[in-house]
Amino acid sequence: MSIQQLNPRNQFRGQVIAINEGPVLSEVDVETPGGIVTSVITTRSVKELGLKKGSDVLAFVKATEVALARL
Repeated sequence: MSIQQLNPRNQFRGQVIAINEGPVLSEVDVETPGGIVTSVITTRSVKELGLKKGSDVLAFVKATEVALARL
């Protein structure tokens, strides 16, 4: 599947602002026009993608459930 085939409403262009790297999983914070998005991915993926602070990325949101609470 190519990037173009994915729903553009679920894509956010941004820049990596922080990476909290663990032995297996890493947290990657991405600054987007809508705010900060945090992704938890494998540390192996961080290395394979060559991610570092300042990297330009596309954040894809894949969700099967969205929880809501009344304010």
